[in-house]
Amino acid sequence: MAIGFFGEFKMNYKWVALSVTVVGTFMAALDSTVVVIGLPTILENLHASIVHGIWIITGYALMVTILPVLFGRLADLYGRIRLYNLGFAIFTAGSLLCALSQNGEQLVIFRFFQGIGAALLITNSMAIITDAFPKGELGMGLGTTIMAANLGAIVGYTVSGVMIAYFGWRSIFFINVPIGIFGTIWGYLRLKETRTKSVGQKFDYKGSILYSVGLLAILLALTIGNPISIRNITLFVIGLLMFIGLIFVELRQKYPTLDLTLFKIRAFAVGNLTAFLNTLAFSCGPFLRSLYLQLILGYSAAKTGILLIPMEIVILVLSPVSGRLSDKYGSRVLSTVGLALNASALIWFSRLTEKSSYFAVLVSLFLFGIGMALFASPNTSSVMGSVPEEKRGIASGIRNTINQTSGVLSVPFSLLLMTLIMPYNKLSQIVSSSQLVGANQVPIFLKAINHACLILGIIVLCAVVPSLLRGGTRKRTEISNK
Repeated sequence: MAIGFFGEFKMNYKWVALSVTVVGTFMAALDSTVVVIGLPTILENLHASIVHGIWIITGYALMVTILPVLFGRLADLYGRIRLYNLGFAIFTAGSLLCALSQNGEQLVIFRFFQGIGAALLITNSMAIITDAFPKGELGMGLGTTIMAANLGAIVGYTVSGVMIAYFGWRSIFFINVPIGIFGTIWGYLRLKETRTKSVGQKFDYKGSILYSVGLLAILLALTIGNPISIRNITLFVIGLLMFIGLIFVELRQKYPTLDLTLFKIRAFAVGNLTAFLNTLAFSCGPFLRSLYLQLILGYSAAKTGILLIPMEIVILVLSPVSGRLSDKYGSRVLSTVGLALNASALIWFSRLTEKSSYFAVLVSLFLFGIGMALFASPNTSSVMGSVPEEKRGIASGIRNTINQTSGVLSVPFSLLLMTLIMPYNKLSQIVSSSQLVGANQVPIFLKAINHACLILGIIVLCAVVPSLLRGGTRKRTEISNK
């Protein structure tokens, strides 16, 4: 029962948990995309450089990618609700600081800070939902949370331009403050721990340092600058060596940060593997479709953005439905069908030509939208429902890190596939200038896009087999307060 200015108000706890996590997930997803459209305006107003611009986007993404495993482990030790509420407070404070930034350096630093809060929100939201919902309704709860994430991403791309035009770029951060204050207070008053905290367990500092530094080195090597430069290769080798060391350290730890024993659970291992492969192909989709629509069909950037929205709407509408279906019929079939549809969308897109219409693109968008909706919620339910209650925090952290890492690597990987057809320097020139050098470059550039989509489609198709072989989920003890 809430008190204070919220008044006395009774609500089934699962809906309380969902109301808080939906707001937190929405905000975290929103701010992953909200600066993309307004970046030129932000840099101009702050007299900042393109380097600042890269880190304004990348800094937030790195925090959301690197920190979830650490935060998941801390949540298992000290309580998910405590860390989730802390995340709301940090995110809100970070948003205010971003809005008050006076130069590029300050905004970069505050985006890192905001990203820490977002990582706390994202990591604990799925674990909180898994704790709060009974097994027969878990898919619906997770599906609604995923819907909020998709909605946040859509709003970030669309509403940000309007807000910047009418209220200035600082408004895209100021808008988070009242919502964040409400979420922080609502979560503090209404959320409660539904499990006993781990007693006598110690935090794994060695594993945490090796994991964080190793993953950071690998991500920087694959995303910043030329991936085959001496600097990037050195960073990659350092990161790889740290991960090799991490495996040996974690296998000796009684309470590891990265609990490798979770991968002995077939549903957990398969769910994360298929999610990695699917996200690797899915996250570069908007990038490749944008190149096709703008540079092959000649649409403007604004028109291209609008034409890509149907896929997001399909995902938004179908995600809760998919979650409900997975509660009734199980995750395996739905997830597998979703993967097959995603593979079909990519293979279909790989057959488009210079004369293809937008309708042909729309077919791939609908296939991708339906496929992603059928895959995401059931697969998440399968992963989170398969682990012991006391390890859901670290499980959620691992799941989120795998998804985020795959998403970060997606565009660089698609460019790498395109370089198998077109030289890197020519490809880089075309993409960065957003215009083809000449009409004679259209066929080879289109061939490069088609080649990347075909390979990505085959990769997703390969994920269908392990998805069919995934196991069931653990029996869960129902929580008395539901």
